[in-house]
Amino acid sequence: MDYPHQRMAAAAHDRAGLRRSDEAWLEERWADPETRVLVIAGTRVRPVDGALAWVSAAEAPEGLRVLLGERDGRSWFAVITRAEGASIDAGWFPLRGLLPHLADQEIAAAPLVFHALGIAEWIFATRFCPRCGGGLEVQKSGHEMVCTACGKSQFPRTDPAVIMIVAAGEPGAEDERCLLGRQAIWPEGRYSTLAGFCEPGETLEDAVRREVLEETGVLVGAVEYFGNQPWPLPASLMLGFLGRAESTEITVDHDEIEDARWFTRAEMKAEAEAGTLVLPGGVSISRSLVEHWYGGPLPGHW
Repeated sequence: MDYPHQRMAAAAHDRAGLRRSDEAWLEERWADPETRVLVIAGTRVRPVDGALAWVSAAEAPEGLRVLLGERDGRSWFAVITRAEGASIDAGWFPLRGLLPHLADQEIAAAPLVFHALGIAEWIFATRFCPRCGGGLEVQKSGHEMVCTACGKSQFPRTDPAVIMIVAAGEPGAEDERCLLGRQAIWPEGRYSTLAGFCEPGETLEDAVRREVLEETGVLVGAVEYFGNQPWPLPASLMLGFLGRAESTEITVDHDEIEDARWFTRAEMKAEAEAGTLVLPGGVSISRSLVEHWYGGPLPGHW
């Protein structure tokens, strides 16, 4: 089965990590008219005519140059400029606002965009050395920062987060059910898979069990790895799992989620078709987990 989240990683680029300090090579690639650049103001980009605007290096403004890598016979960069004036009213959007564009028109650009905005988010949030509070100097084409006081290096961080579809009953049986939850701020009818961050000293499987128990009171036994998806909102790696429930009584925490429900396949199909159940978006690993359990595509999405 072709899962939706896999389409966002189908055209990965060569990140050319060994070239990040090669100034002569970087200048040569920057001067190439085939090179393409994504302009980022702070942590936002501005679509043009409903699509992401990749410009030539000659058209790019001054700013911090970030080497993304090579793909399709050309080099790809991002330029990070000041955030002043980059408001939504002026047409600048954070990554979450760009996902519809990536899903509908430029799915092949997703790895490049996630790379660029992930670096931009890290640079925006990492202002001072966490060891001594000194200033930081960006090096290696945006992929390292070095403290000007103590010399300690900082590198981009990615936080592991588990996301899971939990099922109860005999696998494949008509009455098998899966567990979905919803947050209070979501529109009526919107449900999704449960998710949460892995804590220090915790295995990913135990993180699945803990998060499900904390949010819904459901005990999970067996946990099986499904797949992963970079999710730089601002710096996560979503690690997907399939869990088998050992209990079915639901007691929601009313903190992270306001409701959780068990859905049979028949209930899920009927409610999705009626529009009373709104499932996750088409390119998310959450959608892939739901459709994997269901056994095929489902109508409607966020």
